[in-house]
Amino acid sequence: MSLCPCLVPVLSAWAMLGALSFPAQAGPWPRDAGHSFIALTGEYDRAGNSHDGFYGEYGLVRRRTLGLEISHTDVGETSAMVWYQKSLDDGEGPNKLSYSMGFGALRRDGQLTPLSQVALMWGRGFSGLWDGGWLTAEARVKVAGKIEEVTVQDGLTQVQYAYLTPEVVSKLDLTIGIRTAPSWALVNQLRLESRKDSDFSTKIASSVVYDLTGPARLEIGLVAPLTGPSEPAIKIGTWLEF
Repeated sequence: MSLCPCLVPVLSAWAMLGALSFPAQAGPWPRDAGHSFIALTGEYDRAGNSHDGFYGEYGLVRRRTLGLEISHTDVGETSAMVWYQKSLDDGEGPNKLSYSMGFGALRRDGQLTPLSQVALMWGRGFSGLWDGGWLTAEARVKVAGKIEEVTVQDGLTQVQYAYLTPEVVSKLDLTIGIRTAPSWALVNQLRLESRKDSDFSTKIASSVVYDLTGPARLEIGLVAPLTGPSEPAIKIGTWLEF
C-alpha cells in the first residue's frame, strides 16, 4: 500500500512538530480523583492487518492514576494489563513528570504468559499563540514471557524442554497536539520501537480530533511507517471523559 503523494508534505510538516496524544489522555498528567477516561481505538491497513485497543483511566487520590489496557491483533494475540501511575513533580510549574508500572498477561498461540511494563513520562502544556496545545515524551519498556522449546538427545530418546524467556520491547513516543479551534485539535505522534525479533521501526501517527456532544471525542487519522516492516494504516477512535 502506498501513500497518496498529496499526503507526503503534510506528514513531513507534522513530523517536524514532533508527536502527541490528546490532553484528556493522561500521559504525565494525573487523572483527577474520581474522574475517568475511556478510549476505544483501531488501526487497519489494506493488507488486512488490524490492532484494536481499549484504554481506561481512573483517578485515585491526588496525583495517582489507575489504568487498564486491553489489545487484540488479527493474528490472535491478546493482552491485558493493569497499571499504576504516580506523579513525580510537585504539581506546580509547566513541566510534568510521572512514572508507571503495570502487570498483566499475554495470550499468544493459545498460550498464556506474564506481561509487565515500566514507563517514564514528561509533558508540558503550551501557552500564548498555541494555548491549549501540549507536548509529551513517553518511554516504555515492556517485558513479555516467551515460551521456547528445545529438543535434547538423551541416548536414543529425544527429550523436549519448554523454557519461559523474556521478550523485551522498548518504545519511545513523542507527541505534540495543537488546538486549531475550540472543538478541533491536530495530533501527531512519532513512534519508535525496538524489539529483538524484528527490525527497528519508526512510524508517524497523524490524526484529527473533534469534540462531539457531551464527553465524547472522535479521532480519525493515518499511521505512516518510516522504517520497519509495516504498512500504512487508518486509525479510528473515540474517547470518553467523565
